[in-house]
Amino acid sequence: MQFKLQLFFLVFSGLLCFGQQKSISITIDDVPNATKYQKDGYSPKLLNLLDSLDIPFTIFINEKKILQTEDVEHNKALLESWIKRELALIGNHTYSHPRYSDVGLNSFVQNVEKGEILTKRYAAKHGKNLAYFRFPFNDMGKDSIQHTQIREYLKSKDYIIAPFTVESSDWMFDYVYQHFLDSGEVGKAKAIGEQYVEKTIALVKFFDEMAKSLYGRSVKHIYLCHDNAINADYLGEIIIRLKLNDYQIVSFKESLTDPIYDQQDHYYKKWGISWLYRWMDTQTERVKWMKQEPELTEIQSLYQQILDN
Repeated sequence: MQFKLQLFFLVFSGLLCFGQQKSISITIDDVPNATKYQKDGYSPKLLNLLDSLDIPFTIFINEKKILQTEDVEHNKALLESWIKRELALIGNHTYSHPRYSDVGLNSFVQNVEKGEILTKRYAAKHGKNLAYFRFPFNDMGKDSIQHTQIREYLKSKDYIIAPFTVESSDWMFDYVYQHFLDSGEVGKAKAIGEQYVEKTIALVKFFDEMAKSLYGRSVKHIYLCHDNAINADYLGEIIIRLKLNDYQIVSFKESLTDPIYDQQDHYYKKWGISWLYRWMDTQTERVKWMKQEPELTEIQSLYQQILDN
């Protein structure tokens, strides 16, 4: 009987350990959303949600967003609030979110450096450093020359380029979500929020299955999302669903310890695709997997309809 209990404990412990092998980190672009901050009566809803969830997260800052509303001092305080959180890691997302392939190296470098001034000041004040950089649109250049030039520059600045494995076009869901809220169609907005959760979980599952097929195991995933209304209202549900699917929410720094992130990037175009695609040797292999992704045609159609009206 005692042996059976010991065997059960070992098996059960093994199952728990296996479940804990899955992990994902949460990274948030376009911080701070000063427009929403003002609209919410100067309450940082997404930041408050993250506090309540007690999970690590990484923010990528566009300092120009401080100028989104006339109350710049309030917005500076908002940015500092994000930076000083104990569980927050800090990244530069440029000053004004330009597309690198369009503006070129010199202009882009100036934007990178303009985007770190206030961030570095607040980071130093709270005993942190500015270690990470994420490209706007994840556009790393139109060709191998631009890719090489900017990588060398960022390396000289001791920036670590921030990858991701999963994103779910939350910016598009958010646009439709806010449209319905602003027009008083709360039921439709709720349906979009729920669809966002379902599609995000489906995409996490898809990219995890892809990783298992390519590497023989789950990898330490990185989720890319944005500081917006739909995440303030639904990111909590996504986190709950991830945990129910045996994902640990880990820091971005922890995710980067996975050896997959040491691989060479073979993709030299401007489109912001998952790093799981970037590491593939050929476009043929990328396209094969892309055709299997959970489709987003419904939200794409709604988004386009709203733009056209």
